[in-house]
Amino acid sequence: MANAIKLAATARDRAGKGVARETRRQGRIPCVIYGAGQAPVMISVDAAAVARDVHASNFVTKTYDIDVGGVSHHVLPRDVQFHPVSDRAIHIDFLRIDAASLINVSVPFEFKNAETSPGLKRGGALNIVHHEIEVRCRPDQIPAHITIDLAGLEINASVHLSGVSFPEGVVPHVSEKDFTIATIATPSALRGKEDGEGDGAASPAEAAKA
Repeated sequence: MANAIKLAATARDRAGKGVARETRRQGRIPCVIYGAGQAPVMISVDAAAVARDVHASNFVTKTYDIDVGGVSHHVLPRDVQFHPVSDRAIHIDFLRIDAASLINVSVPFEFKNAETSPGLKRGGALNIVHHEIEVRCRPDQIPAHITIDLAGLEINASVHLSGVSFPEGVVPHVSEKDFTIATIATPSALRGKEDGEGDGAASPAEAAKA
């Protein structure tokens, strides 16, 4: 687990749509820090400082130490609102955390060793059913991703939750005990050939003898 990212912030003394719009015009993103039984703190952060992070799939798994007027807040991003047209971040919620906290967080799956999957080498397609999974762990145990090994998988093979290894201290937090994460789908050319088998149609050679 990587160290927390340092981020400077400025306190906001007022809320409201007008104030938020003015904050954004200044190149900053309105945010709020909440949780841990403390009062919410309204802040703003430099949009350029988080522009790349907010669009990353693992943004909500990164911990931050946000400095607000000399006071540090150890937080985890929980929600990001984006502009519907520009896709720029327009508001971020941060949750206060500590080393002993147990939190739920969604972590993306990472698929490796596709080049050693016989099914994919034969033209099969990786059909991803679930791109991420919710896990429960301490903040310092949040993994960047959960690895799925595709080595040796043939066409029509499936990867199920029960066959996935999780890092120590990280447990899946899902309602289903087991589900399909991904499959190696049959190539369209092979699927068409299989569909034609046993349909009663005569081969060209048989038709010539008729």
